[in-house]
Amino acid sequence: MNSWSLSFEPLLSWQFLALILVPLAILALAGLWFRRRGALLRLAALVALGAALLNPVLLDENREPLQSVVALVVDRSASQDIGDRTAQTDQALTALQEKLAHLKQFEVRVVETGRADAADERTETRLFSALDGAFRDVPPSRIGGAIMITDGEVHDVPAGAPGFHALLHALITGREGEKDRRIRFEKAPRFGIVGKPLDMTYRVITSGGEAGQVDVRVSVNGQQVSVERAVIGQEMSLRLTIPNAGRNIIEVAVDHEDGEITDINNRSVALVDGIRENLRVLLVSGEPHAGERTWRNLLKSDASVDLVHFTILRPPEKQDGTPINELSLIAFPTRELFVDKINEFDLIIFDRYQHRDVLPILYYDYIAEYVEKGGALLIAAGPEYAGPQSIARTPLLPALPAMPTGEVVEKGFYPRLTDLGKRHPVTRGLEGSTAEPPHWSRWFRTIAVDHPEGEVVMKGADDRPLLVLDHKGEGRVGMFLSDQGWLWARGFEGGGPHVPLYRRIAHWLMKEPELEEERLTADGRGMTLEVRRQTMSDNPGNAQVITPSGKPMTVPLTQSEPGIFTGSAVTKEIGLYQVANGNLSTLAHIGPINAPEFGDMVSTEDVLRPQAEKTGGSVRRLAAASGVNVPGIVPVRGNADASGRDWIGLKTTNDSVLKSVGRVPLFGGFFGLGLLLMALGAMWYREGR
Repeated sequence: MNSWSLSFEPLLSWQFLALILVPLAILALAGLWFRRRGALLRLAALVALGAALLNPVLLDENREPLQSVVALVVDRSASQDIGDRTAQTDQALTALQEKLAHLKQFEVRVVETGRADAADERTETRLFSALDGAFRDVPPSRIGGAIMITDGEVHDVPAGAPGFHALLHALITGREGEKDRRIRFEKAPRFGIVGKPLDMTYRVITSGGEAGQVDVRVSVNGQQVSVERAVIGQEMSLRLTIPNAGRNIIEVAVDHEDGEITDINNRSVALVDGIRENLRVLLVSGEPHAGERTWRNLLKSDASVDLVHFTILRPPEKQDGTPINELSLIAFPTRELFVDKINEFDLIIFDRYQHRDVLPILYYDYIAEYVEKGGALLIAAGPEYAGPQSIARTPLLPALPAMPTGEVVEKGFYPRLTDLGKRHPVTRGLEGSTAEPPHWSRWFRTIAVDHPEGEVVMKGADDRPLLVLDHKGEGRVGMFLSDQGWLWARGFEGGGPHVPLYRRIAHWLMKEPELEEERLTADGRGMTLEVRRQTMSDNPGNAQVITPSGKPMTVPLTQSEPGIFTGSAVTKEIGLYQVANGNLSTLAHIGPINAPEFGDMVSTEDVLRPQAEKTGGSVRRLAAASGVNVPGIVPVRGNADASGRDWIGLKTTNDSVLKSVGRVPLFGGFFGLGLLLMALGAMWYREGR
């Protein structure tokens, strides 16, 4: 494309030209005003002089017209997989590309969005963000328009006008009159007290305004706990009891309805972190000793523990006749603690306690029964455990994991982990345990026992059992066969990790989930499913996974540290995954909970229509009696109509690129010089007369 234009390239600066030509022009015009003879010749000479000084040049510009940029934004989000929406999208995209290929004035940019590996990019349909990216390097004058192929459920529609000044057309997949039922949580607290009721609310919604009631299945951590009757459209209340500390998955679900386009949104999930109320611990010290306050200080420093501590300073044999009202010591409330309120305690600790008739013999039966029914008991043994008044010689015997031999081994040793202890969550990874000798101080006393039951996780002098952990019925028992732990607390020979060890023992006894020997957990990191198996075995095998759509998959587990096996798998679906290994199972949720993408999944024209009308564009459905109906493409200019019954318009641009320039001086060379001399000569000749 060629265009001509006139340009001036003055021989002098504009200031000098003004100083020369303005006075001469005034004189020439004055001559014309006063009708002087020869005024026209003087004006012609002035014009010739001005033209020579201004140096006019005729420019021949060779320009190449630019194309308008058109964006085809294709919605590949999860809702587009419903029914034949994907097929409609592919057919429409192919047809539009073919139509635009015949229109050379358009540059086409195809942007597909929603099909990403990151979970946060799959949970919302963000077409306008993708459109902004497509036009980021395009001047506003070159934007021809945008065509969106989507089901209409777009979650980043601007509140005001679009961020670009061009036509927006939307081609909607799906079909009119689609039917869908969905359920969602309205109020779902993130935290709840274990064992206490938690109030939540939910709502069942239908696309067609259906009324009536439906059954709602309620599950906690994969186990169905109730079936509720819900009124469609109304906010319904739900009261549940949180069963476990840590993460709990609450799910509400409704049955599939005939004619429903999808049932992926027929269930909703809430994650609730269970928090234990303060754990109640009863610590009974049998006598004052160097390490008496070690357990007390540790338990008092734990904000989650309510501690009741008694030290037996006045055994029954010390009867000196002092009146009760004159005693400064507190009587040991044995009946209240071991009969009336024993089940209120999460853990009972006997610290160097021996039977001296403080507790009636019958009460030891109560303690053994307490353990059998789910209680926790810890024996911190000293020399008294090997003596004639040992509690092993009481009815507490069935709850004890080891019987004393009567021998007390007095020799220095380094506490060491056994092979089981290296895998057990109570002792695994204790700081200093991997060195030989371990990086902690020695102890000097071990209580000998015969044939310990349960798991020996630490050993003492001559490889004798030092820490024994055992399951008794529904409860748990721990036995520390030395009273020398205070040496670590006092920093003797550098001390040792008494705080993590004692705390883990106490919390394992009180059944903290993180310290279970056999535990399976799974979690989502982006679109990656991560599985963690905690076990005492050497090889737990692979994890079996069921995806939200019901497809099975296998995740290999490999040992990452003693007692810990992990595995991961990249997933493509957002939702609830069922994970199993051996006789354990758990749930994991990939992606954000109840993402907008899986909310309302009925195709609609209403969301994009306001934006399209603001730009002069249009919104129409693709579905036709046979296949899809893709409108024709018409180039338009200015403010012309941009849509019709079977066509849509895209703006063309006037922008172009300059390829070359030809220069033709109009008052240069001999021709210009001749004209100037002729004009000056004619003026001179006339003046000479």
